[in-house]
Amino acid sequence: GRGIGPAYEDKVARRAIRVCDLADQDYLGAKVDELLVHHNALLRGFGQKEINREELMNLLAELAPRLLPFAATVWQELDKARGDGKRILFEGAQGVMLDVDHGTYPFVTSSNTVSGAAAAGTGLGPNSLEYVLGITKAYTTRVGSGPFPTELFDQTGDALASNGKEFGSTTGRPRRCGWFDAVMVQRACLISGVSSLCITKLDVLDGLDEIKICTGYKLEGTHIDTVPDMAKLATCCPIYEVLPGWQTGTRGIKTFDALPQAARDYIDRLESLTGCSIDLISTG
Repeated sequence: GRGIGPAYEDKVARRAIRVCDLADQDYLGAKVDELLVHHNALLRGFGQKEINREELMNLLAELAPRLLPFAATVWQELDKARGDGKRILFEGAQGVMLDVDHGTYPFVTSSNTVSGAAAAGTGLGPNSLEYVLGITKAYTTRVGSGPFPTELFDQTGDALASNGKEFGSTTGRPRRCGWFDAVMVQRACLISGVSSLCITKLDVLDGLDEIKICTGYKLEGTHIDTVPDMAKLATCCPIYEVLPGWQTGTRGIKTFDALPQAARDYIDRLESLTGCSIDLISTG
């Protein structure tokens, strides 16, 4: 309901307004006319108020001088920075499994969220992505609808949500919580070319008697160890490996050796199941 989908629809339909268009008001007017032919027809069809061209042009004229000073030819700026030996950090805005092509379609966002999108989106070549850090919680969460095999509906799930303050950062919607899904994370690591992982919110698991890890699914009586299509995923039952919990706090611990043995065993097992080394652990 935030308009992301329609914005991408305009982009792929080649009628979208880009930042550079704001520099030429005449050209911008022609682009707006093209947009309004499409959107006002839809609004009329749904009995909604149409967009006023003059009001929209006045708004864009007001925005242009505020936005254009920040506009540049991004790929050139980044290529120069790279040539000067500077380090460039790209941050993914959403989870890998929300990728419109490779994620849990149709329960996805409207763009590509795999790490390769950093190259496509900025204009730098794929060889510029020298290291990919995958970030995942010590358990699994999801905002909105869609299949979620390890989702918890008990007191443990409530505790994860409460202790982890699990609410959507943009929408404020409560996140659904469940055990760590190693099958899903392994797939995300493969399709996003993850070099290593960062495990966050380890301290949210403090005090649990036991901790479960999903190592596969049971689908129609058959054990599978890959993520199937969404219709089948919705009918999958998780297959769990159970590890002992730790009864001491991990919040604020800054070295791996200082973690409780059970927490270290949990991290080691996640490394083994996902096929990725864990370079960073967050404990607060």
